[in-house]
Amino acid sequence: MNAAASHFSVLPNLNCQRKFSLSCSDIQNLNRVACYSDCNKSTSQASLFLCPGSTNRRIGSTNLVCRVFSSVDTSTYNGVVLESPSHTVEEKVGVLLLNLGGPETLDDVQPFLFNLFADPDIIRLPRLFRFLQRPLAKLISTLRAPKSKEGYASIGGGSPLRKITDDQALAIKMALEAKGLSSNVYVGMRYWYPFTEEAVQQIKRDGITRLVVLPLYPQFSISTTGSSISVLEQMFREDDYLSRVPVSIINSWYQRKGYLKSMADLIEKELQSFSEPMEAMIFFSAHGVPVSYVENAGDPYRDQMEECIFLIMQELKARGINNEHTLAYQSRVGPVQWLKPYTDEVLVELGQKGVKSLLAVPVSFVSEHIETLEEIDMEYRELALESGIKNWARVPALGLTPSFITDLADAVIEALPSATAIYAPANTSEDMDNDPVKFFVKMFFGSVLAFILFFSPKMISAFRNHVI
Repeated sequence: MNAAASHFSVLPNLNCQRKFSLSCSDIQNLNRVACYSDCNKSTSQASLFLCPGSTNRRIGSTNLVCRVFSSVDTSTYNGVVLESPSHTVEEKVGVLLLNLGGPETLDDVQPFLFNLFADPDIIRLPRLFRFLQRPLAKLISTLRAPKSKEGYASIGGGSPLRKITDDQALAIKMALEAKGLSSNVYVGMRYWYPFTEEAVQQIKRDGITRLVVLPLYPQFSISTTGSSISVLEQMFREDDYLSRVPVSIINSWYQRKGYLKSMADLIEKELQSFSEPMEAMIFFSAHGVPVSYVENAGDPYRDQMEECIFLIMQELKARGINNEHTLAYQSRVGPVQWLKPYTDEVLVELGQKGVKSLLAVPVSFVSEHIETLEEIDMEYRELALESGIKNWARVPALGLTPSFITDLADAVIEALPSATAIYAPANTSEDMDNDPVKFFVKMFFGSVLAFILFFSPKMISAFRNHVI
């Protein structure tokens, strides 16, 4: 593996036994341990962790997809790049949970929406129009705020996402401690407090020496995990200390057995609320993304979502549950085409086909927030009942489900050996953007085209029908 360039790879299974030797006398306060490989590979040494009572433990990465950054002063071990310090050092392990964030009060709604739409991974403007990102975000957030405030008011005046994510962070920390790993767990939100940038600065102040980044999105999308990782990459590459911290990023984890089992458990339990459990259709509703993300930008979200549903149904079928099921996408915004089929349209069709019992499963959400509490529980439930569906139930988000939290802790432990420092390559695209002549040309022609675009009758009609 070339250590002079930053690149990404999929972490393979580690099929070697690791032998741990203690480096301190008090096992209860163990903070440092040397790790040696007994495989027929070049010997690697890394400061890691020890699970009490186990001195010969296999650490694998089954169903774990990680983004691995290679850097100078690293060595390759069975396909995994590891830092190779010449001596053991005390480790301070950090875990960074990434999530979307949400307004905590009604006054927060408009600035939250502005942050959301100002993200170039949410509204993907051509490079020529990038200077319009913030003005466009201001316009859309101002137009959408009144309707969004109504939604948040209906669920108590704000999003519960921060509290739930904080509770998940504490639960994961406790689960890691139960497995013998002491760690600091941080929460970083993309569009509201505590922002990812705040969490990273705290990580730096705490002197974290090895970090696992765990997005709380089971499936990868450039609009969720991808956007947060872009922020992290920039911050770590621009900071001398952070750029040397070994980092392992878990890009997606929808294939993990613990996640699939936890989802199947919740579905199986909720089916029992129907008088005829086997007659209920299992209705998976996932957050949508624009079709252009998948077809033009190569977003794997749709493929991962479809595979995720297949795996959950396989787990259910193994339990003798063979209910019919379907997948649809919710939460579309704006005049562009989003992934189909749309949740609202499918609900109407199912009612017309005579479906009487429906179990809604919010498959892309692991915490309750406005998309589950208001959009599914209120809007879609009402639509389903109006369409002829008589019996409606909804599977709760995973939240603090013990098997789910335990599996996330296992994912963190499995990801630790892959952590390597981020190397900062030269950014030629930014250098090109700093050319004043090119910048002026872009601004001039971009402004002309933007004027034509925004004041065209078609665009005005689209904003009136889909944004306001």
